Amino acid sequence: MLFKLSLTGVKSRLKDYTVLFSGLAAASMIFYMFLSLATNPQFLKSSGGGLISAQTTTVTFGFGTVLLAILTLVYLFYANGFLLSMRKRDYGMYMMLGAQASKIGQLIFLETLLTGFLATGIGLILGIILTKLVSGLMVAQLGLTLKHFNPLYLSALLWTLAFFMALFFLAALWNAAKLTKTAVIKLLKDDQKPSQIKNRPVLRAIEGIAGLILLAIGYLAMANVEKLVLSALPIALVTIVLGSYFLVSATFINIIDFLRKKKKFFYQGIRPFTLGQLKFRLHDYTRILSAISIMFALALGAITVGLNFNSLKDALTDSQYYDAIILNNDQTANKQIEKLGGKAQASYTYKYDSHNARIYLLKAEVEQNPLKTRRYIKSLSSKKSESRTQSGLYKTVTVKADQLTEKAAKQGLMASYSAAQLFSQTASRAVALDSAAFAKIKAQSQTVTFYKVNNFAQKAQALLKITQKQEKRYKDGSNEYLLLEMTKPVSYQLVASMCFGFEFMGFFLGLAFLMMLASTLMFKVLSGAASDKLRYGMLHKIGAQARVLKASLRKEIGVLFLAPALLGVIDVLLGLQFFKLLLPNPYSQIWIPFVIFFILYLVYYLITVKLYEGLVIED
Repeated sequence: MLFKLSLTGVKSRLKDYTVLFSGLAAASMIFYMFLSLATNPQFLKSSGGGLISAQTTTVTFGFGTVLLAILTLVYLFYANGFLLSMRKRDYGMYMMLGAQASKIGQLIFLETLLTGFLATGIGLILGIILTKLVSGLMVAQLGLTLKHFNPLYLSALLWTLAFFMALFFLAALWNAAKLTKTAVIKLLKDDQKPSQIKNRPVLRAIEGIAGLILLAIGYLAMANVEKLVLSALPIALVTIVLGSYFLVSATFINIIDFLRKKKKFFYQGIRPFTLGQLKFRLHDYTRILSAISIMFALALGAITVGLNFNSLKDALTDSQYYDAIILNNDQTANKQIEKLGGKAQASYTYKYDSHNARIYLLKAEVEQNPLKTRRYIKSLSSKKSESRTQSGLYKTVTVKADQLTEKAAKQGLMASYSAAQLFSQTASRAVALDSAAFAKIKAQSQTVTFYKVNNFAQKAQALLKITQKQEKRYKDGSNEYLLLEMTKPVSYQLVASMCFGFEFMGFFLGLAFLMMLASTLMFKVLSGAASDKLRYGMLHKIGAQARVLKASLRKEIGVLFLAPALLGVIDVLLGLQFFKLLLPNPYSQIWIPFVIFFILYLVYYLITVKLYEGLVIED
């Protein structure tokens, strides 16, 4: 009997539960995808990207899973509270009719678990489909070889189901305990309690000033991340959260009062009613609008930063001058690179002395073909005569033989270090010697040929395969093997794997954030439908047309959606300064995530308006 009643309760509030389902299904869908890609051994071991790609994928999507779990906890707290408030009257009526409190508690418990099970089940089905699509895209973009990959990974499925059902079990216990201890009269009349608004202009002014100061401190902390380093994030987090709350609390009612004083604006249509509605909701909406603005900034920021990670690949391409190397005149590798359009820049004979970590070169070869390296430009206001790369973050530096003397090596000059890094990962100095001195060095002689190709990004996968074939000729851990591991194709694969993972993680985390924040705001708006129905009904009875009432409702809900969005956009635009050390240009193509995000946000607004009109306004 209780199970049937719980089904009836869910069915009677199907529209409300649909909103809850959308957020929870999205969370479980993306949670499963992250967990599956981070832990699925078939995906990690059978890919041709090697151990580096596997580790990068595990760390990237594992980090996303943790973030999503925290977000889901916050969302469930809000969504559960709003859904519970909408069912209070129904439960109060059951108690009025003689139902025992223990039975009502069991009913609430079953309804909450049923809701969670259905939402999680839908999310898991969508998550399996999404995992298949995302893994296919990653394989295609990174040039991996994936065999027998099954997107249905039982371990990830069970962990996802266990996590979400544990959350709903705790929520069900909380709901049952809370409602059974609430008086019947409070359950029936709680939504009719008026909002007490006290006119305190001085306090609101202080709140507004404090909010602006706190926000300014937070934005400055993110802009000065170079100086503050690790302390920038906690400072910004605390000040922006508090600043958003104070600013919303202070400005919301002040704007309403300002518009109410403009008589020409105020006394048109039913604007007195619309502004009165907004002012009436003030205290209920201050905290939620502050939280929504923060969630909005996190969602939009996640998408923006995620899509911007692609620029790191270009920065890496510019950070190394030579595109590929061939060790010891490997003729097969030479022919393969030449087929790709590769042109040999120079060949050098070198010896590596592991005892003093030095590279020794033939002076005649360096004089004939000076070495080329890239050097990071900390300040972009460098001399115009210097050859800079496309990103503007690196410049080309020529190292000549007279810069590679024994004296320069002892002084630790940058030219000596840069040249050494071209031939060994562990060497710190390079010295150019004449033939007689070079012959006296007791180390095995090696030959390296440096190549450059046109459009490295398009040929990176082919160059990587050539490099990996060369690695098989050398012992793991040897200087030659480590040198090949530090070439541009291998480094590019590592960064490409990380960037692509962060792109997907940022996009889907932002999508989950958006669906959760929008549905949270929808719940808050819809929770006031019962009391608003009476007010809109009274206006209709005294002659207000339905189209006028609908226009008022759209404006009212529009303000509630627009206010946190504006503050969230400001947070993102100024908060991207935090990533300027990590990304070459955090604002690159920022319009793309903004357009995507606002289209989705607009869809949620239109759905909210449609649902609210159906609940409040009668035709």
